[in-house]
Amino acid sequence: MAFNYDQYLRIEKMPTLWCWGCGDGVILKSTIRAIHKMGWDMNDVCIISGIGCSGRFSSYIDCNTIHTTHGRTIAYATGVKLSNPKINVIVVAGDGDSLAIGGNHTIHGCRRNINLNFILINNFIYGLTNSQTSPTTPQGMWTVTQKHGNIDPTFNACNLAIGAGASFVARESMIDPKKLEKILVKGFEHKGFSFMDIMSNCHINLGRKNKMLSAMENLSWIDSITMPVKKYNELPEEEKLNYFPTGVLRQVEQEEYTEMYAKIIASHRDNGPKITQDDFAKKI
Repeated sequence: MAFNYDQYLRIEKMPTLWCWGCGDGVILKSTIRAIHKMGWDMNDVCIISGIGCSGRFSSYIDCNTIHTTHGRTIAYATGVKLSNPKINVIVVAGDGDSLAIGGNHTIHGCRRNINLNFILINNFIYGLTNSQTSPTTPQGMWTVTQKHGNIDPTFNACNLAIGAGASFVARESMIDPKKLEKILVKGFEHKGFSFMDIMSNCHINLGRKNKMLSAMENLSWIDSITMPVKKYNELPEEEKLNYFPTGVLRQVEQEEYTEMYAKIIASHRDNGPKITQDDFAKKI
């Protein structure tokens, strides 16, 4: 029996507003399949997305959703998770949203190890606002803000997440939806901050302006710069500079933030000073 996507989608919002051939649709379907495999009740799922093309994620999935301000997805998600730790929170943000204006929130989400599932849709450009340089834009590529070629060093998002202390870090592209689905399931199963860097194409605002005229040419380029982590680790150090490893890059078990917070609340409730309403009135 064919998988029924309709039960997970807001059908009245279809078709999506994404460009033809955009990788966001593949990531959306892989996310839905991963949620299905987890067996989550959609009433217990919250999708939080930011600004940009990836921000439309929260419009299309039929569950609790929040469309936040630019760069603040993890801040909102932290509030949701702390207020109700039983909710399965999935954060979806683009490379500009999460690594530029929202970079500080990404760092502290990783550092705290709060149980969030963070999907970074990395298409190497500010797509929705028409081709400005993003933190992951490769050096030399044309953008509207660096028309002689980007001179900024390319941001390695997974290295940032590992350095900031995320307990689960993985990278995959949307070229192979089955591999992507498996990575998402592993991230969803992990208790702690799951950081998943998903490389995707933007053939409209990155590809066409950098001699990749079709979606397939853009995808071929992504395929040429990625490599399974096992094969990557076998390369000489100087050759590793040309590739991004895919697969699970870090997975450790460590105490989760909402559980630590609950212990503090319980300890204060059981052992803290008992203040009556009269005591409070005297203080003011």
